[in-house]
Amino acid sequence: MMKDTIRQLAKKYAPDFIEIRQHLHSHPELSYQEFETSAFVQKKLTEFGIPFEIKATTGVVGLIKGKNSQAKTTALRADMDALPILEENDIPYKSKNNGVMHACGHDVHTTCLLGAAKILNQLKDEWEGTVKLIFQPGEEKNPGGASLLIKEGVLENPRPQKIFALHVHPGLEVGKVSFRNGMVMASADEIYISIKSKGGHAAAPQLTADTILIASHLIISLQQIVSRNNSPFNPSVLSITSFKGGNTTNVIPSEVKLMGTFRAMNEEWRFKAHELIKKQTIELVAAMGAEATIHIDVGYPFVLNDEQLGNETIKKAQEYLGEPNVEETELRMGAEDFAYYSHQLPACFFRLGAGNKSNGITSGVHTPTFNIDENAIEIGMGMMAWAAIS
Repeated sequence: MMKDTIRQLAKKYAPDFIEIRQHLHSHPELSYQEFETSAFVQKKLTEFGIPFEIKATTGVVGLIKGKNSQAKTTALRADMDALPILEENDIPYKSKNNGVMHACGHDVHTTCLLGAAKILNQLKDEWEGTVKLIFQPGEEKNPGGASLLIKEGVLENPRPQKIFALHVHPGLEVGKVSFRNGMVMASADEIYISIKSKGGHAAAPQLTADTILIASHLIISLQQIVSRNNSPFNPSVLSITSFKGGNTTNVIPSEVKLMGTFRAMNEEWRFKAHELIKKQTIELVAAMGAEATIHIDVGYPFVLNDEQLGNETIKKAQEYLGEPNVEETELRMGAEDFAYYSHQLPACFFRLGAGNKSNGITSGVHTPTFNIDENAIEIGMGMMAWAAIS
């Protein structure tokens, strides 16, 4: 009965929430600047009659109490920030904030949580416990809005026994969801390296320590840290993604700057690798006659899905959507600050199918042409409500 009721309400309210998604999509805001988005969420929760409080400046935390509200608490989380990307979609609800775009689907996540909130609040006399709604800022940028909310007590008063979140997946057809237990996504750390020496004329390299050459050697040598110090069965990636130095043909620059990312799915290896990267950078550069400074900005840990909660939720998803529409999520080296929650309490982070190959909706996240099949809204809001009270 409850499952069917949630389905019916999700279908009934879907058109309204598609409009909400389009509004959010056209008004994206960067990480920690989600002031209008936060105000919009607050307005909607007020309309629904759901009490809330503000945390971490733009975060919104709502509370829905069902019957016997002290019995248990479940948290549902959505992120609200957008990316510094210029949207290329030709759609009526295209971003109005030039150079800012909801290219990772956080507008969808926020909409689905608002939809689930409306359904759950309408049915609060028919389910037991409390549901905590977490609308989170800053998922796309260190230190991660999740870490800030946790510091401000988002997982207390009341403390949830479990937490759920969804993420759009354009590679998965609309109508489907996917799950993975255990490690799901990698940790993510940012690498910043500066190599300095006495610059000079390109025609007299013997009078300099060539920072371009040194940086080139360093980039190649750093790859050996993963390939020769880490087990091939332990997923890990080190990528140097930026090389900046020099601005003319006949001058060897006095400084080269490198940036990159390190990903891992094992915390012991993660921090061992940090030390190896630092040691190799300092010593190799010194051996070639220059000086190096290196900073590794420690980011999110890996996302860990609880096996028992995952298995239970998979069964509930199969009941709600039908077994053929529930698939297994691939292991991904991308990162998500939902990881912070997953290391605090049993968590389930699942994927919401948002692609439609027949309609040409296939662009990946973090691209200027990313979009979704909006039928995903009905499925996402219903699945979050169903997962919360199942």
